[in-house]
Amino acid sequence: MIQGTLDMLILKTLALEPMHGYGVALRIEQISDGVFRVNPGSLLPALSRMERAGRVKSEWRATENNRRAKYYLLTAKGRKALTAETEQWQRQIAAISRILEA
Repeated sequence: MIQGTLDMLILKTLALEPMHGYGVALRIEQISDGVFRVNPGSLLPALSRMERAGRVKSEWRATENNRRAKYYLLTAKGRKALTAETEQWQRQIAAISRILEA
């Protein structure tokens, strides 16, 4: 995982729908075709950090297997942060591409 991208990937994943931590990790791995694997030791502190920052909020819900799990939802502040981080990331990708093609 490229440093500084985990929060953006989590926010993007939660923009699709509320999810529990395992679901977030699984979705990132599936969408990236296995390129990115997020371990719980990185994911859970990131979710806690983003919750303290008001970017996500959590609530307990029943899973599809009727188990209780903590679901994370994107807040308006998180949606705004996702937009800003996505724009910054796209500028960086474009700059790196220009350098590699020079």
